[in-house]
Amino acid sequence: PVLIFMPPSPASLICASILASIAAASGCWGNMPETIKAPDSLEQDTTLGPLDSFDVRVFNEESLSNTYQIAPDGTIDYPLILRITVAGMKPQEIAAYIAEKLKEGKFLKNPQVSVLVKEYKSKKVHVLGQVKSPGTFPFQDKMTVVQSITLAGGFTPLANENKTTITRKIEGKEVIIRAEVAKISKGEAPDISLQAGDIIFVPERVF
Repeated sequence: PVLIFMPPSPASLICASILASIAAASGCWGNMPETIKAPDSLEQDTTLGPLDSFDVRVFNEESLSNTYQIAPDGTIDYPLILRITVAGMKPQEIAAYIAEKLKEGKFLKNPQVSVLVKEYKSKKVHVLGQVKSPGTFPFQDKMTVVQSITLAGGFTPLANENKTTITRKIEGKEVIIRAEVAKISKGEAPDISLQAGDIIFVPERVF
């Protein structure tokens, strides 16, 4: 018989890499990361990056109010002040920067600018294991573990819902957070806020 070798696709390589991280985090290789309780509060990284989109609103100035997507080089083209670099800035910093430029250019005397993030495409979460559509999803502001599992199509019949884990890096160190999602869904436990880069893993039930 002739054996034909098919090289792995980029998607399968990414998935394998994430699964390797989960295996390491589960103690299959090396030291097992510390298991911690879900923090009561979470300071989110709200900086924007390439391909993220946001709304700019300037009070009483419709022509200066629009939706923008950050280009791969980290810039947007804004009316009057033209091309500006906004990657790495927080929404309130972008609003202050635009207001400053409008004032410096004498386009407006006292511009009132607000910025609202529409979508974080530069930030991701990974949902794997016993969900119907495992994969990588754009991170959303104030995203929770229940929302992430919903994005992944919900649990499969084999899912061990209360053994769901979140692998997270805190100060360069990987930790595991237990998420009893069945209890959360019933209102018996608080939902858990996610941060960009989290890996949510739903194991299979052992019969």
